[in-house]
Amino acid sequence: MSKRKLGVNIGGVELKNPVMTASGTFGYGREFHELIDLSQLGGIIVKGLSLLPSPGNPPPRIIETPCGMLNAIGLENIGIEAFVEEKLPFLSTFSTPVFINVYGKTVDEYADLASRIDELDDIAGLEVNISCPNVKAGGVAFGVDCTAAAEVVRSVRKRTAKPLMVKLSPNVTDIVAIAKSVEDAGADSISLINTITGMMIDIEKRKPVLANITGGLSGPAIKPVALRMVWQVASEVKIPVIGIGGIMNAEDAVAFLIAGATAVQVGTANFVNPRATIEIIEGVEAYLDKHGMNHISELIGALKI
Repeated sequence: MSKRKLGVNIGGVELKNPVMTASGTFGYGREFHELIDLSQLGGIIVKGLSLLPSPGNPPPRIIETPCGMLNAIGLENIGIEAFVEEKLPFLSTFSTPVFINVYGKTVDEYADLASRIDELDDIAGLEVNISCPNVKAGGVAFGVDCTAAAEVVRSVRKRTAKPLMVKLSPNVTDIVAIAKSVEDAGADSISLINTITGMMIDIEKRKPVLANITGGLSGPAIKPVALRMVWQVASEVKIPVIGIGGIMNAEDAVAFLIAGATAVQVGTANFVNPRATIEIIEGVEAYLDKHGMNHISELIGALKI
């Protein structure tokens, strides 16, 4: 694989290729190291971390759906300190940039996490998950309101010099307005989309399938929505956009790049095919070769309207 041909820059971080792992679908990286060569990835985004460990939601909390899956894991994680002590040393042995996905229930929690991560030399940047409930605002997600989204990003920006990626929720009326608000607040890049809220019902029991009632829909079913939002946002912001949503193969990744994404994240596909990321990297390079392109920049934003 040619870094010369596939290299991209995401908010100041040089990636050898545009294929990253999506938070929550790749564990803390080590879970996949016997299945793929982690050094071949463009970037690793680890499972979302909070200040303190969290058990997540009670089961059942994941179910397969037509063309995807519905999950209500509830951001179960080991907490930032356990990650630094138990997981980071292993990840630090690879040349692949590592990003920490962070979440909090208050603005202060986000800021405190950012301050702690700013001390970690082996972390390339942060991905801020603003799809989380703001407990001081009655549980409304930070990411559905421009003012709240910007407040989180500004608070994080003040506490870290590391590149800042902000992950947007699709459960909004105007995704461009949210994107512009976080760009103005100091985001270096934007990743989208997070999962779409959905539910499943057991018609015999007449009860929700998930203990949490609702969950996040991911997989191929959401790809058309994700593509549309990536195209809209990439057309309106000046910072790089990372596309997420139903990317199962190289053809899917190429579509997001054409829509304007500088890079992509692979999520649900990891559950179906642990080698999906590597196959996508190889497939994107093959596409460039087939179409006589010398560098991936020729493909990014090449949509003809």
